[in-house]
Amino acid sequence: MSEKSEVEDFLSAEGENLEAIRLERKQKLAAAFRLFGRFGFDEGVAGHITVRDPERTDHFWVNPFGVSFKQISVSDLILVNHDGEIVEGSGLLNGAAFAIHSQIHRELPHVTAAAHSHSLNGKAWSSLGRLLDPITQDACAFYNDHVLFSEFNGVVLELEEGKKIATALGHKKAAILQNHGLLTVGNTVDEAVWWFITMERSCQAQLLAEAAGKPIIIDDATAEKTHGTVGSPLAGQFSFKPLYDVITKEQPDLFG
Repeated sequence: MSEKSEVEDFLSAEGENLEAIRLERKQKLAAAFRLFGRFGFDEGVAGHITVRDPERTDHFWVNPFGVSFKQISVSDLILVNHDGEIVEGSGLLNGAAFAIHSQIHRELPHVTAAAHSHSLNGKAWSSLGRLLDPITQDACAFYNDHVLFSEFNGVVLELEEGKKIATALGHKKAAILQNHGLLTVGNTVDEAVWWFITMERSCQAQLLAEAAGKPIIIDDATAEKTHGTVGSPLAGQFSFKPLYDVITKEQPDLFG
């Protein structure tokens, strides 16, 4: 085989592999929106989940503005570059989604996917301006692994605001955006989405516990050890899998 043929074969295989990765990311993303819709995380047109394109890494896939989470399919997703241009797909780009997610993907190259919505318990907890306490096993996933972004200047439409959020987030998996809601990230859609779901539930659990009394805090050593189990990337991926399996079996049209 000639050197040229070997190079061509390599590039062809690499292209096929990238296309397979892209398709999987888009399928997971569409399923994630259906799950957010099922869990009631939609609030009008607010909320967005993004995933970085595997080939054009300065581009990300996102939901078009004004389309219900409950109805989003793979073909609805739009590809946006870091200049805010829609490169593939049709529809409108949510200005807040671009301001926040473009800066997260630009400033944090280790982040593949990011999720944000105005979920009820997340925004209620965010109004307290506090981090979550390790009061349950599930909450330990965020022990020393989330931040409070205490600035609220209205709807995030400025890139500088998005950059501040990215800087505050750093290498943590989640941020509580004060008076706003929750934001989670991951190396996969699976992780980012599961962290959002379980963080929303952890907010609800702490709100309920504090309404009833004074929760018992898990000690630091135990919380740290538990974080290593329930807060690992692998834990995030495996926790997302059953939800993905159910939603794709019940709503196969999301692949359309």
